[in-house]
Amino acid sequence: MANIASAKKRIRQTAKRRLANRYKMVTARNLMKKVRRITQKEEGLTLLPQLNSQLDRLANHNIIHKRTAANYKSKITKYVNALA
Repeated sequence: MANIASAKKRIRQTAKRRLANRYKMVTARNLMKKVRRITQKEEGLTLLPQLNSQLDRLANHNIIHKRTAANYKSKITKYVNALA
């Protein structure tokens, strides 16, 4: 365990940030699952901008890499466009 005050503070900050980042990532993952369960194209097209926005936000805050976000967006968009 850290003895220096600044190290203790850094540990507290890291724990708080990790918790917030995990919450944001789980929320995005749940939205991705929701979009993948959709069978109607219209419903998918309404959720797609919301998911893209959330993935962009995660990439901008360095929670996920920007290319990872781009890959997720591409795969989900391809799936939604293929729906009948």
